[in-house]
Amino acid sequence: MRQRTNAEQAEVLSKRRARALPFLALIFVLQQTTYFTGGGAGNRTVDHVHIAAWLVLSVVLLLALATGGGWIYPRAVRDLANDEATRAHRDNAFRIGFLVSMAACVLLYVVSFYEPLTGRDALHLIMTFGIAAALLRFGFLERRALKNG
Repeated sequence: MRQRTNAEQAEVLSKRRARALPFLALIFVLQQTTYFTGGGAGNRTVDHVHIAAWLVLSVVLLLALATGGGWIYPRAVRDLANDEATRAHRDNAFRIGFLVSMAACVLLYVVSFYEPLTGRDALHLIMTFGIAAALLRFGFLERRALKNG
């Protein structure tokens, strides 16, 4: 069996990333429904584990977005998969994620006049929507580039 070249492996990585990131964003947002429906907002040990898992997932998703993921691939493959267009897509995704986070802050500020919010609730909402927006934007830009390329 022929071994794939670095360029072929980079293409596989790019395709997997473009498919996976929007799906991960959806899972990330849906996972938060358990927190906001009372399944993770308490002070039981299981609630702390749930929150810690969310925090770890948040960090992993941010790292995957920041680096392009594919940590199991050799550095040469990751460098090929993170070309100039991909870096531009990532920059755009981070910009969108920041803007969505700031919009969530404004919205939560207005909501706080009518409904009290804990700091933890506000953090969850801001991080969830900001990270999810960035993942979706990056994934969709990458998918479009792959279709047009």
